[in-house]
Parts: sequence; C-alpha cells; structure tokens
Amino acid sequence: MGLTELEGRITGAVENLSESVVGIDSTRLTRDYRFGVVPVEGQGSGVIIDPKGIIITNNHVVDESARVQVNLKDGRTYIGEVIGTDPATDVALVKVDAEHLPFATLGDSESLKVGQIVLAIGNALGLPGAPTVSMGLIGALGRPLPGTDFVVEGLIQTDAAINPGNSGGPLADLDGRVIGMNTAMIPFAQGMGFAIPSETIKRVIDQITRNGRVVRPWLGISGMDVNKFVARRYGLAVEQGVLLAEVLHEGPARDAGLRVGDIVVKIGESKVDGMKDLVVALSHMEIGTEVSIQFVRNGTSYETRLKLRETPEKLVVRRR
Repeated sequence: MGLTELEGRITGAVENLSESVVGIDSTRLTRDYRFGVVPVEGQGSGVIIDPKGIIITNNHVVDESARVQVNLKDGRTYIGEVIGTDPATDVALVKVDAEHLPFATLGDSESLKVGQIVLAIGNALGLPGAPTVSMGLIGALGRPLPGTDFVVEGLIQTDAAINPGNSGGPLADLDGRVIGMNTAMIPFAQGMGFAIPSETIKRVIDQITRNGRVVRPWLGISGMDVNKFVARRYGLAVEQGVLLAEVLHEGPARDAGLRVGDIVVKIGESKVDGMKDLVVALSHMEIGTEVSIQFVRNGTSYETRLKLRETPEKLVVRRR
C-alpha cells in the first residue's frame, strides 16, 4: 500500500466516523462540608451506534450524574438519559430523543493483530470544534488495566494518543469500524492507552437490551493466582490455577463441595491458569448452566459439577 493510498484510507475513515462521535458533559452533585451540595462537572466522549439515538460511552463518564448533555459535531445538543451501565467493564448506554442520527458500526475485535494501525477519536481536553484524531498501533491485546482487577475482558493497548476527554470515544480501524472504546491512559508512561474491545461492548449492549442490566454468573468464591512461587511457598502440587481463599456458604461453589484450599484448574472446557481465565470463561456462560469444575485438593485431582447462579445485587461491582 502506497503512502497516498494509506492517507486516503485514514482520511476516509475519519470522515465516515467523526460525525457519529459526540462530546458528553456530565454534572454530578456532591456534598462539600463548607458549601453543602455542589455540582461537579466532567467531560468525555461517546459514539452513536444506532440512528435512533443510542450512544455508548464509559461508565465513569456518566456515573452518578444528575445531568448528561450530548453534543454533536454539527452543533446540536441533547439531554441524554443513561439507560444502562456496567461498572465492571466501564461501559454505559445513553439515549437521546432524536432520530436519523449519523452512527458508527461496531467491528470485530477478535480479529485484531498486534501492530495494526488504529485511530483514536474523541473530545480530547474538551476543546471546541470537531473531535480530535490521533493515530497509532495496537501494542498488545488482552491486557489488564494496571492497578485494577475489575475489567472482565482483556483490553486493547495502543500508542495512539489518548488524552483526558477521550474517554468513551471510539478506537477504530482503517475502515472506520469501531473496534474498541477508549477508556484510560497511563499518565507517566510513554504511548500507553487502553480501549475496551468491541466484542465486550456488544455483549454488554445485548445484556442491557434483554435484561435491563448485565447479568453475570457467580461461583461464590475469592482466590489468588497460583504460580511457581506461590506453589513453592505453600507446598502446592500444581503451579497454575486459582487457590480458593474463601468459599461463601450461600454460593454454588460451596454447594458443589469446593472448600478453602482447593485449586481450580479447569471450568467447562476452559483451562484455568489464574483468576483472569476463570472470570473470562464465566463471562461466556449463561445463568442456569451446569458446568464441570476440575480442582486439586491435597495433591489429588477431583471433578464436581455446579449450576451457575446470578451474582447477588449486593456483590455487584460498583465504581465510585
């Protein structure tokens, strides 16, 4: 591909996508010990995915907002209604009362490759005018967000510049398809930004559309990753898996016979090397499904079966 052709693909993708990118102004009420209840304003981005006014953005952009204003590129503004959120993946859906809006298409994040050229578009720094565009490469796939453990799916790492205000904006391929949603940047790193994969976004949208919320399977356990250092320290028989530190009395894991000290090494057809593998495997399973659990106890392998139940409301992750 020649330079002129590449440039044409980039400008074409930006032209096709930028009309669907919106700025989001949010107002959250908080209590100040000196002034009482005061408004705190925030800014972010979003992208229209349905011509009838459905917009995806980050949960942290609209979380606990008393007012959400959506600003289109052509100057139109709307008051948005938050119709569903998923704090665990930092995805939210916003609806505006409008039709025939320009909209973007969600692409396939499962087919991405490291080194692929991507475009980040958003309301960077809240600057007036058209959205800001930056270009970069996919640096890695399946990344956890450093310092956290609540994102269900692995993130897309990119060196495309992501600045404050970009949150909720699209990460796109050269065909203008949204393959991720910009969610975070590392302030003291060089060229490290992160985006939520489009396949994760699709699952969240489907769950909110069908159930009004995201429903996730629940085992009723907490644990830690097993590696060779942990195995050596505690004298474990295996060097991969999840060592159970807690098994709740009311949980399905307890009902299936699991107990503290067991090491889960497989769920269904998925090998479990650590907690991330267990969480990702569960994210693809349906409530009510009976699954097999392979675990190690005192050096001996066992297998049990349990029926997946919905995570109790009191245990749903909330981001503040």
